[in-house]
Amino acid sequence: YVAEPKVDGVAVELTYEEGRLTLGATRGDGVRGEDVTQNLKTIKTIPLRLLTRQAPPIPSRLTVRGEVFIRKADFVALNQARVAQGEPPFANPRNAAAGSLRQLDSSITAQRPLDIFCYGIGEVEGVTFQTHWEILQALSRWGFRVNPLVRLCQNLSEVFAYYKEMEEQREELPYEIDGVVIKVNALSLQQALGVRARSPRWALAYKFTPRQQLTVVEDIVVQVGRTGILTPVAHLRPVMIGGVEVSRATLHNEDEIRRKDVRIGDTVIVQRAGDVIPEIVAVVKERRTGSERIFRFPDHCPVCGAEVVREEDEAAYRCVGLACPAKLKETIYHFASKGAMDIEGLGRQTITQLIEAGLVHDVADLYFLRKEDLVRLERMAEKSATNLLAAIERSKKTTLARFLYALGIRHVGEHVATLLAQHFPSLEALQQASQEELETIAGVGPEVARSVRQFFAEERNLRVLARLKQAGVEPSREVEPQEKLLAGKTFVFTGTLSSFTRDEASRLVEQRGGRVASSV
Repeated sequence: YVAEPKVDGVAVELTYEEGRLTLGATRGDGVRGEDVTQNLKTIKTIPLRLLTRQAPPIPSRLTVRGEVFIRKADFVALNQARVAQGEPPFANPRNAAAGSLRQLDSSITAQRPLDIFCYGIGEVEGVTFQTHWEILQALSRWGFRVNPLVRLCQNLSEVFAYYKEMEEQREELPYEIDGVVIKVNALSLQQALGVRARSPRWALAYKFTPRQQLTVVEDIVVQVGRTGILTPVAHLRPVMIGGVEVSRATLHNEDEIRRKDVRIGDTVIVQRAGDVIPEIVAVVKERRTGSERIFRFPDHCPVCGAEVVREEDEAAYRCVGLACPAKLKETIYHFASKGAMDIEGLGRQTITQLIEAGLVHDVADLYFLRKEDLVRLERMAEKSATNLLAAIERSKKTTLARFLYALGIRHVGEHVATLLAQHFPSLEALQQASQEELETIAGVGPEVARSVRQFFAEERNLRVLARLKQAGVEPSREVEPQEKLLAGKTFVFTGTLSSFTRDEASRLVEQRGGRVASSV
């Protein structure tokens, strides 16, 4: 096995053609990322040209994967400078690194103290390897920064010893780590083990025990989400956990509050689950004074005043108000998000203004906005209005999968939306599908099927869909060949193809049941 520190940063991929850096991208959703080439070129530890002083030879094409991060001391100095300039400080080093990489002006990125550790490769042409350890040695010889704490372990006992050693060193390291990554060393075994939808079977992240602190629950406030679910949130006396100030923690639902017996005024143990999401672990009941107050769940929505209900088989309360402003804002925000309709420029502040001005009452209203309506909004100049209307117009041409995800149907995330889009030729066909037909789709169970049917049975939803169609929103299905003509065959693409890129060729092979390997 190869074990390495799990650096808390931003994953990127660097593409080199004939030894020269030609593209740098964020990992994104694993399929599509952002082009941040110019910003990555400002990081001094990323080679613009590969070294040739030692074997192996430089590949004709190479993609290198790494983690961009900011060291702890540099992060403190960066935040001090931002506060001195009247700018808000970054919440943590990872957010600072991510924000720096996404700057539109690369000269700003150049001023940020970004660094990188490279930990693997994607495509490689002209060079072959037998093990992951060989890859790391080659990366180092070509001029990439590889974490010096990476270690080759002969067995699991050595892996566990490495984990313990890294956990003990964690606070002393100059950068944030939240665990170790363990990888099978032999590439032949990696290939045999394969990958899941989102992660390889030959590697896993072994997270450290979350850091914990004591604090006090000063209040419990109910928030209303885009689906109408009421979520209780504990407002905490601010406390630092792993370099991040924590002042709130979700309590999920009424059952969770009762199970942990959390009361307003309680002293509680708080941790960041996965070193990210704040959560209350337990109440320190020995510190109770008798002044603590039991939280009572409201029977009416705190936003619109409508009745709230809790179904028999559910833990959550839901607002039944159809015009609840809390639901409307979040519904539109989700509809316009990058993974959905991808309407650039339609952020929460603009959505709030549109709703408060009475211009938008549902998502279909977005497609009937006029420039003269928009320019009356605060901080909406003519150019901004034109750009927003253009983004709304572009969103009319989208895939059925993205459109279904955008609708915010309960239990229908990006994966289920893709399954539905692959099964049904059109939105109309899906609307007519019975629950029994939906349940025949692999990956769609009774609960999902029932939720989809309920959505399309609601008359108000159908009216919104009709207005979207009237506005020219035309979701189309991404057609895939049904015949798996290449099942059982493996392909390797190299060099330049005349009709399409290697990625396009690989996708065509996989659609037809074939498998694509990175090397012979």
